[in-house]
Amino acid sequence: MDEAGVGTSGEFTGEHTLSLSGEWILAEDSECGRPAWEVAVPATVPGSVHSALFKAGRIPNPMIGRNDSVAEKCSYRRWWLKKTFVYDKNWQNPKLRFKGVANRCQIWLNGHYLGMHEGMFGGPDYRVGKLLKKGGNELLVLLDSIPQVYRGGWPSTANEAWKQTVVANCVYGWHYAKIPSLGIWQNVFLEECPSQRIENSFLITKSLLGDMRLNVKLVAEDTEGSIWLHVEPYNFIGNSQKYCWEFKRKSGEVNLDFRIDSPKLWYPNGMGKQPLYLATVDLVSGNRVLDREKVIFGVRTVDMKPLPGGPSEYKYNWTFVINGKPVFVKGTGWCTMDALLDFTKEKYARFLTVARDQHIQMLRAWGGGLPETDEFYELCDELGIMVMQEWPTAWNSHQTQPYGMLEETVVRNTLRLRNHPSLVMWGAGNESENPYGKAIDMMGKVSIELDGTRPFHRGEAWGGSRHNYNCWWDNLHLNHNLNMTADFWGEFGIPSLPIKEHVLQYMGDETYRWPTDRNGNFAHHTPIFGTNGELERLEQYSGYFMPDTTLDCMIMGSQLAQVEGVRHTLERARTRWPYCTGALYYKMNDNYPGLSWSSVDYYGGIKPLHYFVKRSFAPVVPVLLFDRTNMVSQDVSLPLYLLDDNDSLKGRKVKVDVSVYNQRLQHVYDSVFSVVPMNKVEFLGEVLLNSEQTDAIVLYYKVDVKDEVGCLVARNWYFSNYETKPGCIMEAKRCKLDYKQKGNVVMLVNKDTVPAIGITLEVPGHASSVMFSDNYIWLDANEERQIEVNIQERVTVRGWNVDVAN
Repeated sequence: MDEAGVGTSGEFTGEHTLSLSGEWILAEDSECGRPAWEVAVPATVPGSVHSALFKAGRIPNPMIGRNDSVAEKCSYRRWWLKKTFVYDKNWQNPKLRFKGVANRCQIWLNGHYLGMHEGMFGGPDYRVGKLLKKGGNELLVLLDSIPQVYRGGWPSTANEAWKQTVVANCVYGWHYAKIPSLGIWQNVFLEECPSQRIENSFLITKSLLGDMRLNVKLVAEDTEGSIWLHVEPYNFIGNSQKYCWEFKRKSGEVNLDFRIDSPKLWYPNGMGKQPLYLATVDLVSGNRVLDREKVIFGVRTVDMKPLPGGPSEYKYNWTFVINGKPVFVKGTGWCTMDALLDFTKEKYARFLTVARDQHIQMLRAWGGGLPETDEFYELCDELGIMVMQEWPTAWNSHQTQPYGMLEETVVRNTLRLRNHPSLVMWGAGNESENPYGKAIDMMGKVSIELDGTRPFHRGEAWGGSRHNYNCWWDNLHLNHNLNMTADFWGEFGIPSLPIKEHVLQYMGDETYRWPTDRNGNFAHHTPIFGTNGELERLEQYSGYFMPDTTLDCMIMGSQLAQVEGVRHTLERARTRWPYCTGALYYKMNDNYPGLSWSSVDYYGGIKPLHYFVKRSFAPVVPVLLFDRTNMVSQDVSLPLYLLDDNDSLKGRKVKVDVSVYNQRLQHVYDSVFSVVPMNKVEFLGEVLLNSEQTDAIVLYYKVDVKDEVGCLVARNWYFSNYETKPGCIMEAKRCKLDYKQKGNVVMLVNKDTVPAIGITLEVPGHASSVMFSDNYIWLDANEERQIEVNIQERVTVRGWNVDVAN
């Protein structure tokens, strides 16, 4: 095919799709195998059986108390869904398409049986031209019940049926939720498939100079014509460009090379902007546009380079190189967002906007969940959040899951997702000790044959990456997490309780108190549903910080344990660059409310961890490394680093001030380190404390980076010795704080002679939507700070040692 020049392809007036999403009706299958339409309820597609029943008042809220057991029973029944619609088109070869049904279904159109399909992540598709009627039509879907398989060896809560199919397995009771997914959870539509058409347009970056390739499937055996490509800015201002290639009676895959003049490159969050392009691909014969596809894409490259020391047969090439730049990847795990399959763009926007604010550059969409939705990827493209997308396999399930279902999932979703610049790695799955075999090989083969622009990783953890949960599952002390290292962190973390407002929400009518009922609602909303010593572990980790006298103390203590168990590992990892190339803590979000590893709870409440990780992951941050939490009366040496991802301070004179205070807020140490940084990681020296300086119930550490004129560039702060007395971290000398709010701005003013520590801003009743530009703040004596809030509601302020003046 030859380039034919630039011109116009003409207007396209054809309608390709007719949505069948929206309002359906839902009825349970009766004993005689017929739907009980007389007691049907409305159901929304996309959605789940459980959400329809809840909205109709047939079941209680599955997220409150132990109501999930009621919802779970609904997964073990058969359900009918019905849609009536009007078809008034005159299409060639109309096709009925389901983008996702959970999980095994049978389908009828106007009384004609179309077939059976199993597998949650795309399909089935049927040609229905002879079955559609002008006017009214009826579509029926029978959802089969979820099997119940209990083989032992897993928690008693776990239904292991997921190992025999292809689904999101994190709702089958091994963890988090036990409400196996059931429903038409993605869109349903009719699509015209004309005899002359284009399919699966793929825009490939060949070089950062703008050399590109359009890969497209062409079906045009009886046609002579041309393919027109129109490339225009999607989210920025710039020029449009057009390209044209002629063809003669051709079908099959074609590759068409072109060049974008002065391309704008897509970068991850914190490295640059996220310009996106819109490509319009037209199939043209004469002056008529026969078919059209529109694709949003970005110009960027991703490569993997070896760790220092060169390639190793035992290690994956773990250095991510984005647009030619090696990157320390700052990230977290991503959980399937909702056990009831609520995947609205608004809900995604809440969590992903928080992730961007946290300086997250990568989400690991792990093998317990989904090949994520279009809405998820569209937002990640816009926000600059890279994605490591794993296929839905875990713990060697690729050895038992039906090969054909896995292959269909991989092929369909590779074609669907491959244009997204945010997608930077395919992964075979989660924590399989032996990530080899026919299914894994198929995944790698498809990633090369249908994509080839991004790497494939055969499983997490594998080839040098690590997962570690010795803190929590093995009851180890927090000191363990302070000293962990890896070439690349794929998972680690500590669970904590949600925001109090949301603990109250899922406890229902249970009394808010500690000790709690070991068989009650609160205990049920813990990992493995309170059946594996979760409350004892909660007492252990919360008890490092707070007395076990109230539930308020348990919430605060668990959240501080999570802060300590995560932020130190992240910071140690960053200081080891390039020998450690990234850290993904576990995790950003939840699919069910309760005690969990997330930094944002199920309802959208932002835990303290978010704000501490935001500091640890900031592009410029000073870091002190700790190897223990308790230093009372010990001589200690704390390595001090300055981290600067984007070389913003390179070659400039800066000072790093380190101050250490005891519980009376008396200085026990002050020092200034002067440096002209030349590297992304600069070791500045040791902070040396003797046994007299560390002889304190609690120690607070504040580290400031200041530029050559003394302006504050970055701040980080820490605490230690808190185990000496539960609650002592909140008992420092009191400080009076003033604050004023005007609209979305809060001004904090410390007019006292001692620091204000742990200043905490809240908006009662709005925890699921509020976000602050900073929180859990340190203010020096006579210092003021402006904080922005995303909503207009009245802000309340408190702190660890703070008395609020107004």
